[in-house]
Amino acid sequence: MRTQKRDTRPQPGRDAPPHHGSCLCGAIRYEIRGELGPIVFCHCVQCRKAQGTAFAANSAVRAADFRIVAGAEALAAYESSPGKRRHFCRTCGSPIISTRDSVPDFVRVRIGTLDSKVDARPSAHIYATAKAEWYEIRDGLPQHAVVEPARAE
Repeated sequence: MRTQKRDTRPQPGRDAPPHHGSCLCGAIRYEIRGELGPIVFCHCVQCRKAQGTAFAANSAVRAADFRIVAGAEALAAYESSPGKRRHFCRTCGSPIISTRDSVPDFVRVRIGTLDSKVDARPSAHIYATAKAEWYEIRDGLPQHAVVEPARAE
């Protein structure tokens, strides 16, 4: 996550218009200058509790491509497990991103906070075996017991 001046030189795959996002109250605004990773629905217990719903819709984004453009002082973090932090608005509680010490080059953006149009569609359910018993997955997307096979490698 960065708040400093960014490199504006053209970069392959990063010259598309940026994605913009914000929290519910508008105190935090961010931009993503780069590609969104695959959108996945995470059903792990921590994501369900942090989101207050059946799953979290997330996309991995290069940390160098993510930037808070307003409201950095409103961004709080909670270490939900060792080395994993969930960053959220301290005013309205909107989850914005999560970070992991073990994967410092990426942040996982909460897709529901994007204000820009997103053409990509969800690609999979992860931690599907931990899904809420009251929720039935019916969309035909692949369901993985933990993370997607490509990320597990």
